[in-house]
Amino acid sequence: MKIVKSIIWVCITMSASISMANEVRVEVTHIDVKRGGNISVMFFAEEGFPKEHKKALQTQTKKVEGSTMIFMFETNMKEMAVKIHHDEDSNGKVTKNWTGIWPKEGLGFANGQKVSLKGAPTYEKSKLSYKQFKGGLTIPILYP
Repeated sequence: MKIVKSIIWVCITMSASISMANEVRVEVTHIDVKRGGNISVMFFAEEGFPKEHKKALQTQTKKVEGSTMIFMFETNMKEMAVKIHHDEDSNGKVTKNWTGIWPKEGLGFANGQKVSLKGAPTYEKSKLSYKQFKGGLTIPILYP
């Protein structure tokens, strides 16, 4: 009976460790500290990327503390896109410039993607596989 309990305990422990989330470190660089506000890091599946922030699967927001900031996430996602937003006015939205189209605030995306004249980055070009993000990410913020 004792052996059976031990085997069950080992099986439960192994399955728990297999299903545990993986830690992902996101280093945000090139933050313009003088702009103040918050930095938000968002993990997306395809739905909602990159504009619908409420559809992000995970979001962390911190007050700007320095030109480089570290964010730690737990995730079991196999694929995701990452968006960084320097929310200078802390309104939770990407503020646009006078055109109403072009961002006024800093943004960063996985895979070096950026907003261009063609529009916002696509999920297909911005997504990362588990193998790509498991060692951590460094994403610079680009300002207009």
